[in-house]
Amino acid sequence: MEERTVSRREFLKYAGITGATIGAAGGLGGLLAACGGTEETTTTAAAPATTATTAAAASTDTTAAPAETTTTAASVEMGREIKIGAVSPITGGLASFGGPDKWIVSYVAKAIGDGVVCGDGKKHPVTIVQLDSQSSPNRVAEVTQDLIFNQKVDMMVASSSPDTVNPAADQCEANGIPFLANFVPWQPFYMGRGATPDKPFKWTYMYHFGVEDAADCRLKMWDQIQTNKTVAYLFPNDADGQAWFNPEKGLEPFLVKGGYKTGAKPDMYQPPSEDFTQQISLFKKTGCEVFTGNQTPPDFTNFWKQALQQGFKPKIASMSKATLFHQTIEALGDIAIGLSDHMVWHPKFPYKSYLTGQTCEEYAAQWSQESGKQWTQPLGQLGKYEWAVDVLKRTKDIENKETYVDAIVNTKFEGINGPVDYTLPAKLGTSKPVPNVFKIKIAGGQWGKSEDPKYKYDIFIIYGQDPNMPVQTKFQPITYA
Repeated sequence: MEERTVSRREFLKYAGITGATIGAAGGLGGLLAACGGTEETTTTAAAPATTATTAAAASTDTTAAPAETTTTAASVEMGREIKIGAVSPITGGLASFGGPDKWIVSYVAKAIGDGVVCGDGKKHPVTIVQLDSQSSPNRVAEVTQDLIFNQKVDMMVASSSPDTVNPAADQCEANGIPFLANFVPWQPFYMGRGATPDKPFKWTYMYHFGVEDAADCRLKMWDQIQTNKTVAYLFPNDADGQAWFNPEKGLEPFLVKGGYKTGAKPDMYQPPSEDFTQQISLFKKTGCEVFTGNQTPPDFTNFWKQALQQGFKPKIASMSKATLFHQTIEALGDIAIGLSDHMVWHPKFPYKSYLTGQTCEEYAAQWSQESGKQWTQPLGQLGKYEWAVDVLKRTKDIENKETYVDAIVNTKFEGINGPVDYTLPAKLGTSKPVPNVFKIKIAGGQWGKSEDPKYKYDIFIIYGQDPNMPVQTKFQPITYA
């Protein structure tokens, strides 16, 4: 064991990066986060623990994952280090998405251990270089370029809405870097970036859900109670909002086909916004009993408080993005009970981690035990790292980026988000609607009081696209004090 203290200036000089790096090399797992201010960071190399140090918080978090499943006998020939770049919104308006990201990276590092045996038969140490996007699309593009040109990453991953995924994917597509994503609707990822069914991307791929799946979950919930079926829509003018707002391919056509009519669909607003008086007045005037849209947590928190103050009290309110998170509900308090949304991950989902074999419930419990926090849907963002490891196992020449793509397009594995099968033919209306996308199963959920006395609120499964997803309760209209 060797220990020395380095200053922030020395660390940046040696590491060449402002972010978090997790390495799994020679039996050593480690994570170094960027130093802040004039603080110093002490790095100790020791096996087999993985230590996460963040200078800004001046704390050390050591975690332990279940038994490794991706390492092999020591006799396997060792290959060079492989770098995976990751962009996450650790700070800013999308920070709820990135909340568990550092923990997820440490979880992956422990599961990988001293490396992954790739398709070339060699065991390669794997380092994940994770940078903060600060919830800015421009910043995403900048740090992705840094990862590609300065850090020389072999592949990239990203999650957390189109504002994070799309700029990173565009940089990778332009520079020939294999890219994997999840936790993003496929329409803004694919069509929003200019691809068509017959003109796909070469380097950038994703799996998750589509706007049509969000609509399916809404309809299966909404139909459980009686309303006038008149819907009010609210969308921001960003990459996500533009996809959902689209009059032909967005949310509205699916809901209209399902028997609901449009009562009010104001123009997209410019986020962030603090005043929604104009939209609320329109919603009240048109008598909408159903409300839906897509907003960040800060914007929706402002909207919902103003809506109740001004007398807009719909029977149903299903808001995407914002109501993914326990933090949003806790910020609103009891006025959030009854809110609903589609769910992209839940501890009750019937899946297991590709890396460790843990069930969703076991995985969520480990997070809560080690972080002291309630489970959160972005824990499902582990899936992009599972996919990356699976791809590496089948990549025959790590120096040839084309072989990464060969492995990606032949993906067939099961992970924390369920089965992913890229070997299926691409056809609109199926689980593989276009060549660069695979759709998993999601669910519809509604917020209520937590059954766990340690926490105040939780979201319960109302409907699952996978019949093996347990339905926990029936959908209920919102009640107001």
